[in-house]
Amino acid sequence: MRIGIVCPYSLTVPGGVQMQVLGLARALSRRGHPTRVLGPCDGPPPDTNVTPLGNSLPATANGSIAPVAPDPSCQLRAIRAMRDESFDVIHLHEPLAPGPTMTALLVRPAPLIGTFHAAGGSLAYDLLPRATRFLAGRLDLRAAVSPDARDMAADALGGTYDLLYNGVELAPYRAAEPVHASGPTILFIGRHEPRKGLGVLLEALRMLPGDVRLWIAGAGSETAARQARTASDPRVEWLGTVTDSEKIARLKGADVFCAPSLRGESFGIVLLEAMAAGTAVVASDLPGYRNVARPGHDGLLVPPGDPAKLAAALGRVLSSPPESSRLVAAGLARAKAFSMSGLADRYLERYERIAVSTSRSNTR
Repeated sequence: MRIGIVCPYSLTVPGGVQMQVLGLARALSRRGHPTRVLGPCDGPPPDTNVTPLGNSLPATANGSIAPVAPDPSCQLRAIRAMRDESFDVIHLHEPLAPGPTMTALLVRPAPLIGTFHAAGGSLAYDLLPRATRFLAGRLDLRAAVSPDARDMAADALGGTYDLLYNGVELAPYRAAEPVHASGPTILFIGRHEPRKGLGVLLEALRMLPGDVRLWIAGAGSETAARQARTASDPRVEWLGTVTDSEKIARLKGADVFCAPSLRGESFGIVLLEAMAAGTAVVASDLPGYRNVARPGHDGLLVPPGDPAKLAAALGRVLSSPPESSRLVAAGLARAKAFSMSGLADRYLERYERIAVSTSRSNTR
């Protein structure tokens, strides 16, 4: 089966959707199914099976900045690539995001499956209800990565959705060598924007012992201001945007991974990454994070926006090796249950189903 996967977001910019797209494509290719990824790229394509569609533009979405490509030149490249590749099925991630996924819905050169990732509301759904419902109706099958994403899409668009949680590639975590710090270390990975809660974590750090270090990976609108406020604190190390290999090495080397987000998290794939790396997880108690971390079992979850309770949970993990070991063991088992290879199998079953169904319809 020849599979196309279309991503609306720049594949050279770190992001949860992009990671799922590239990881799923690798898993499908390993199973012998030629898979091509189409999406904008602001630089060299990240994998050899990627067809770049042009540069992206920043757009505000769900309290964040999304690197989308709505320009006509990108759409023309997408149409040409979809027709040249003669895909048996095309998989659209965030199918109603502006850009090549929406173009695929209009052109519809092959059976289409759409995966909905977002939770927390959509301006397009609110302002263009008839248009978005029409476009969603061109999908042969709809999937969602979490109950929140499913419910948001169903409320706005109608229809039914297969619940297919995100996956994590396990092999890179098993093979990587860790980067260690000189003392107990917390790692934060994410965009530096209000909803990710980095300010809450920095407040919590002040309540922890002086030997605790904090690694901060990523960048965003808050970076400069946060760096200025912590310039005199040697415990804080700003890593900037990290490669996948460095991200994995830092995850394996940290003592605890912290995700202090305030809202808007649909799934929490970064929690699964930490679990796959064998690192204890402390995170905000959000519905999206509960999809991954069962409270008190796979991770410690605390009320969002509460520095004192966040500091208490972090201190509990850092000061108690038995507690840390318990969370690590549970997390490793949890990550295995969400393997990318298993997710690829579930999608393959659906690809084959809609390809056969469409073929039968065309012969009638």
